[in-house]
Amino acid sequence: MRILRRDNSDLRAVRGLNVEHFIGDLLDKNSLIRAMAGCDTVFHTAAIVAIWKGKKQEQEQINVVGTRNVIEAALICGIKKLIHTSSIAAIGYRTDGQLSDENTPFNWSTKLGYKYSKYLAEVEVLKGVEKGLPAVIVNPGIIIGARDYRFHGGKLIRDVKRGIIPFYLDGGMNIVYVDDVVFGHIQAAKIGRVGERYILGGNNVTIKESFDITKEVIGGRSPKIKAPPKLVRIIAKLFDAFGSITGIQPWVSSDLVANMGINDWFSSDKAVRELGYKITPLKEAIMKTYEWYKEEGLTK
Repeated sequence: MRILRRDNSDLRAVRGLNVEHFIGDLLDKNSLIRAMAGCDTVFHTAAIVAIWKGKKQEQEQINVVGTRNVIEAALICGIKKLIHTSSIAAIGYRTDGQLSDENTPFNWSTKLGYKYSKYLAEVEVLKGVEKGLPAVIVNPGIIIGARDYRFHGGKLIRDVKRGIIPFYLDGGMNIVYVDDVVFGHIQAAKIGRVGERYILGGNNVTIKESFDITKEVIGGRSPKIKAPPKLVRIIAKLFDAFGSITGIQPWVSSDLVANMGINDWFSSDKAVRELGYKITPLKEAIMKTYEWYKEEGLTK
């Protein structure tokens, strides 16, 4: 087993794993070809995850052009199965009260950098499928769990424990435990159908429920005040401006609040049916995640 990484990559997430390291870059196709040589399966999990306009150009390069390079390298190397880690962000939302699924068309604004880049990356994968690449797309929800050193999904847990979330918004999210996502990836590689999407989702909850359940499991403080939408949008624009000036990703952004009022909920029935996928209950997922953060000394 091998991984591709940059020479200056943060290696905490792969610490202790028995893997061969190849130095390269998604924008260097020759390095991808060297890393894939002799492999039969590729898991393309790399992306710039940031819900902020300041990363839009970088996301276009890494998430879209980088994926195109991965696809082209895989075709050259004769890869037998490629699993592309997309996101529920690449799937549209519904306004009829039903859950989004693999067939729900993308209907978010193309100005939303992360969402649109993940959608365009899927387009590149499907182009590869048309050229004969055996590729499968998986769409995880908001992931929490071990090795999330950068607090992507885990930010919710950390901030509730610290009691620093001032308000909540209308809307909903889909939260999934990392072990479920890993299992879904492996099953997609083994038995996933070429050219298909599989939502690797978890628990559909409102934003307020996510805070309240987290507080119930690990303590801390959940917000009691629902922020007025107009005020939130004004605050987000101010933080956008601050981020543009400083180059630092803001705490809240216009991209982050774009789905305010929308229950961004998903069905994983297809993955359950075809991959044998299972969903860890949310309280259990939160506790396991928090226990890992404690072991790593990351709860303060």
